[in-house]
Amino acid sequence: MVEAIPVKWRLEATILRLLLWGFGLLGVERASAMGGAIARVVGPKLGVNKRAAHNLKLIFPDITDEALARITREMWENLGRTAAEYAHLDKFDPYREGGRILVRNLDRLDDLLTEGRGVIFVGGHLGNWELQTIAAARKGIPVMAVYRAANNVLVDALIADLRARHVTPDLAPKGATGARQLVGWLKQGKSVAMLVDQKMNDGIAAPFMGRMAMCAPAPAQLARRFGCPILPAMIRRTAGAQFEIVLGEPVYVAQSDDRDADLLAAITAYNSQLEAFIRRYPGQWLWLHRRWPES
Repeated sequence: MVEAIPVKWRLEATILRLLLWGFGLLGVERASAMGGAIARVVGPKLGVNKRAAHNLKLIFPDITDEALARITREMWENLGRTAAEYAHLDKFDPYREGGRILVRNLDRLDDLLTEGRGVIFVGGHLGNWELQTIAAARKGIPVMAVYRAANNVLVDALIADLRARHVTPDLAPKGATGARQLVGWLKQGKSVAMLVDQKMNDGIAAPFMGRMAMCAPAPAQLARRFGCPILPAMIRRTAGAQFEIVLGEPVYVAQSDDRDADLLAAITAYNSQLEAFIRRYPGQWLWLHRRWPES
């Protein structure tokens, strides 16, 4: 028997459809600005903002109250803008004039592609984090993006449809099913995109932002198995709905007799690149995760 969908889920999905429709009517710049303005006002008043403030104090123990308030406002504005930009994902293309994305160090990616193996892109919840995958897909790279399904199946279906139409049609859910998809994909020499800045209870403890954190082992495990390079891709909002993607230094996983040490070294290497970017642009990162044991 098919389980009935809760009324609350139907209401949430209806509100999301209306918001996407409304933001779609405004145009990308106005929609982004409105989403950011709303979140900048409302976000700091929500209870979850306390977690962002706690995390900031944890990582920047000498932070002033003024700096903390500024960074959290910037974080909420970026989150609101990113949400509104889902209605305009088709407007972003780094290889088209006026495509709103500038990619730095693109030659690093071109060099990796000549190796004939897939590339494992890793990034974090920075800027508009959907755009790293868009940049790879618009370049003609077959890329499978890993995503966490929303609890509301109707909302999840809406977001998955947007991603399939405007980001990449190849999506793998987190979990065992998605892992099998990734293995099959990489066996074909294709590429994968993952966000690696969230806590994994069953992950590997590695340094991140000066503290030990449980980190997803999948990128390093897959890279070691298939000999793929891991390429950090950091994104920041430069102004309005304009972005810059910075491709970092490729990370290769060693093939020594100590597998655990090989994985930890790789995770530490790409975490350090993400960390440096977050420290430089703290208002661009989503500080709302329970990222460290102390948070």
